[in-house]
Amino acid sequence: MTHPIRLRATFGALALTLLSGAITSPSLAQDHAQDITFKGRTVAINIGYGPGGGYDTYGRAFALHFGSHLPGNPTVVPRNMPGGGGIKAFNYIYNAAPKDGTELGLSSSSVAMEPMMGNKEAKFDASKFGWLGSMDQDVSFCGVWQRPGAPKSFKEILDHETIFGSAGVGAISYQHPLILKNLLGAKIKVISAFAGTRDISLAMQRGEVAATCALFTSSIKAQYINDVNDGRLKLIIQMGPKRSNVFGDIPSVYDFATTNEQKKILALNFDQILLARPIAAPPGMDPERLAVMRKAFMDTMKDPAFLADAKKYNIDIDPATGEQAEKMLKDFANYPPAIIAKAKKIIGR
Repeated sequence: MTHPIRLRATFGALALTLLSGAITSPSLAQDHAQDITFKGRTVAINIGYGPGGGYDTYGRAFALHFGSHLPGNPTVVPRNMPGGGGIKAFNYIYNAAPKDGTELGLSSSSVAMEPMMGNKEAKFDASKFGWLGSMDQDVSFCGVWQRPGAPKSFKEILDHETIFGSAGVGAISYQHPLILKNLLGAKIKVISAFAGTRDISLAMQRGEVAATCALFTSSIKAQYINDVNDGRLKLIIQMGPKRSNVFGDIPSVYDFATTNEQKKILALNFDQILLARPIAAPPGMDPERLAVMRKAFMDTMKDPAFLADAKKYNIDIDPATGEQAEKMLKDFANYPPAIIAKAKKIIGR
């Protein structure tokens, strides 16, 4: 549920209230919001992964239409900023970007969890970002490239060592196979030497790695649907709080949890997938400016031209609001410390 946005009173209005007992008029804040404009400015969408992957596709589709919903209709440009499995982009937005809304970051929900997971390279507090929202609430899969002798199910990976390709340690493609290995006992080796989805895909095709995770429904439809339909890429397990049958009857990671503790650890790691394509503004932004940008984000999500492009690029749009993203990340921070500690250990922290 979207919560009302508290509008910040000016010092003068607050003083008047204290002196006279009058109630501050909301029209003052509304007038301030109407004065906010991006006319003549350029807004950059810093995408935490390399070109050609799912995040890149979403970021570029969003950049085409976001500016028409911001006051002043600024130019919006996508900019790839890969590094650290998506951490570099969020570090930049949190620590160096101007706080006027002209620099935004698109990375993964797993990256937003990195500080809580003990990653000292993640130099931000996710609960303090100005979250605009998430473009999709998704389900993630792991898949194996099919060659003679390759596993065809997750149960086979419990006994058959399989090499998974991934981006850096903050990426879902790195964390999910480690969870399968360290919590559920799968025989997995992870190589985290790739910039993004496209490089991992090429490595699978060349036989350098056998499998990968972080295959979102939207990414599969946009990039891998022919490989899946023709049997070259076999989806073996799905992660997320909701189950999808869009690619057939594929088992859920929760099917293999045997204890309540395992289920809680899985929830901590996989509930976040509902924020599949989140966009963050810097912390400390003027609240009225953030409110304007959040509205522009949701207006973009409903824009027929944007939705037409999403259909053309074969990406799904199922948005979550900035308020929902903010609440979810604050809720994660309040998980029992013992569960957080075990979740950290499972991903090697």
